[in-house]
Amino acid sequence: MDESLYDRDFYAWANEQAALLRAGKLAQADIANIAEEIESMGRSEKRELVNRLTVLLLHLLKWQYQPALRGNSWRLTIEEQRLRLSSHMEDNPSLTSRLDEALGDAYRVAVLRAERETGLSRSTFPATSPYAYDQAIAADFWPE
Repeated sequence: MDESLYDRDFYAWANEQAALLRAGKLAQADIANIAEEIESMGRSEKRELVNRLTVLLLHLLKWQYQPALRGNSWRLTIEEQRLRLSSHMEDNPSLTSRLDEALGDAYRVAVLRAERETGLSRSTFPATSPYAYDQAIAADFWPE
């Protein structure tokens, strides 16, 4: 069975498809796989949102629940994630409709990581995020 270019060499396939689309040769384009790749890109953008939120929420939890260990590294990580999240949302404004879901997904992972990294019991942390998205990304928010 012959493998398609899509299966053998994704990079070559992508460039070939881009050239076909630019030339208006839609009948020759691999529409099914192009559609799949576009959907995959959308899922990737949501994963990026959840991953960045996870890192931010983890560090906010550590900041709040281990005040004696606060330091420059945690502060800079929080500030960096806030900037990256703001930029990601500017690039993908339609993700705003998924913020509650993303925050919930990210918080569940952040609590697991916080338990591992702090040594504190999972029950130490609230069952749901104590931080709303707008609060978590606010430059002047530092939980006490």
